[in-house]
Amino acid sequence: MIKTIKSEERHHANFGWLDTHWHFSFDSYYDPANTNWGALRVFNDDIVEPGQGFGMHPHRDMEIVTYVLAGELEHQDSTGNRGIIHPGEVQVMSAGSGIRHSEYNHSKKTPVHFMQIWIFPRKKGSKPRWEQHQFTPSERKGKLLPIVTGGELAGTLTIDQDAQIYVAALPAGSTVEHQTKPHRKTYLFAIEAEIAVNGVKLLGGDQARIADESGLSIVAAKDSEIILLDLPEQQT
Repeated sequence: MIKTIKSEERHHANFGWLDTHWHFSFDSYYDPANTNWGALRVFNDDIVEPGQGFGMHPHRDMEIVTYVLAGELEHQDSTGNRGIIHPGEVQVMSAGSGIRHSEYNHSKKTPVHFMQIWIFPRKKGSKPRWEQHQFTPSERKGKLLPIVTGGELAGTLTIDQDAQIYVAALPAGSTVEHQTKPHRKTYLFAIEAEIAVNGVKLLGGDQARIADESGLSIVAAKDSEIILLDLPEQQT
């Protein structure tokens, strides 16, 4: 089963300083039929204006992954971590027993475009943790590059969940394959793309929620950037 949601069907909100698309119920947007996809709870596609951002606020018991597409995002948190996330860089914050953090556009001139992904953890009350890593365009060219896992794969950032996140830069005419295990769900977002997933077409901003497919064949009709999540069915 491949369910597609077109870019224009996503929930859109523009607060002036923040232009965002929320793929699942979040903040003031609530749809009881759209709260999660397996262990995936939040997928936000955010553009923040120069010098603007999210002030210090709390989280707990959530694995939060941030992937910057353009610009620079500055992170600070209550455990003393501070960093600037650049394009192609990935940050993981395990909120665990509780953490406060802020996120601001580091630039005073250009917007920052990033995706924030929340995944339910396997266990609650863990010690909060933070890390980030740069992945280069050449590393993801023509293949699904794992960037986040449950700790089973060296060179990836770690979350407390049996989930994997991949990114890919697919040249026009290329194909990548992804195999999934039974009782898993897959989530694919076409960042900038014209692709077909098992023959189902997706354009930039489109998403696919996938279940009961033993394998995926992703064909790029033009140069494309995608992100793919392999997830357990469980919600919590």
